[in-house]
Amino acid sequence: MFEPTIPYIPSPTRYDDMVYNRCGNSGLKLPALSLGFWHNFGDITPYEHMKQLVFTAFDHGITHFDLANNYGPEPGAAEKNCGRLLHQYFGAHRDELIISTKAGYEMWQGPYGDWGSRKYLLASLDQSLQRLGLDYVDIFYHHRPDPETPLEETMGALATAVHSGKALYVGLSNYDGPTMEKAAAILKELHVPFIINQNRLNIFDRKPAENGLLDSALKLGKGVITFSPLAQGLLTNRYLNGVPEDSRIKADGRFLHADALTPERLEQIRALNDLAAERGQTLAEMSVAWLLHHPAVTTVLIGASKPQQILDNIGALKNTDFSEDELRRIDEIALGK
Repeated sequence: MFEPTIPYIPSPTRYDDMVYNRCGNSGLKLPALSLGFWHNFGDITPYEHMKQLVFTAFDHGITHFDLANNYGPEPGAAEKNCGRLLHQYFGAHRDELIISTKAGYEMWQGPYGDWGSRKYLLASLDQSLQRLGLDYVDIFYHHRPDPETPLEETMGALATAVHSGKALYVGLSNYDGPTMEKAAAILKELHVPFIINQNRLNIFDRKPAENGLLDSALKLGKGVITFSPLAQGLLTNRYLNGVPEDSRIKADGRFLHADALTPERLEQIRALNDLAAERGQTLAEMSVAWLLHHPAVTTVLIGASKPQQILDNIGALKNTDFSEDELRRIDEIALGK
């Protein structure tokens, strides 16, 4: 049973300052910043803390909450906790929210709990809806390409998710450009609203640009949502003077290891920080703004362990314009060009 709660009354000015971008050629608009449930919504995070993160986001116009079946720890915990938050505080605001989830990585034991089979995707979606306490999600993604399952089968499962009313739109995550284009052709033939691609992209990691995903998204009119915009905290001022005791490297080594902070990387971070200061921004603000400057990017997926980090990221929206010289200098610092 859910315990009684004090009603949540969102800020009446929540839509005043957020930017909403059209997702490719679709009719859906997404906030320039979306809140990811990857790191800080598992059972190791106090519920009251999760609540403050979500309230801060929604009070400032962040209407998109991004999940996956295996987000935790433990797998499923983020969806369960999100469902609890939705039930207790957002019942009157469901139609103001975009809730997305994914399936594609290992979720349960045995041959049917991983990758991209029809069996896995549709069973996982049913489980996700149950944990979330929802009749449908707004976006359902295939989380990663499956080299051993026919693309037609995986895309057919996404089609079933939409045609059954359990998802409004579909997306693809971690696909490259050529594979995404093949998938898009199948989904178009099946009359499925495929609108968005989710890929890791930041100043240090340009893989979606290198593998053709960004170009293909622009060509086909598909949106792009980027994750890890701050390179797990490297593109912030957290590590300018070494590794703090309360940093992610020290506190949670699942995604960022101490060996990532090499002397060469630290020199790059400091140079980028100097450039950000010239622009009147923090390094984190400039890193988010750099992503939003790209014409293919619809929204940037942010993670946060503190409400203030959400507010800091929103500060990036004040200046997303870059001169050609600034873009060149960023490339020179980050890529050695």
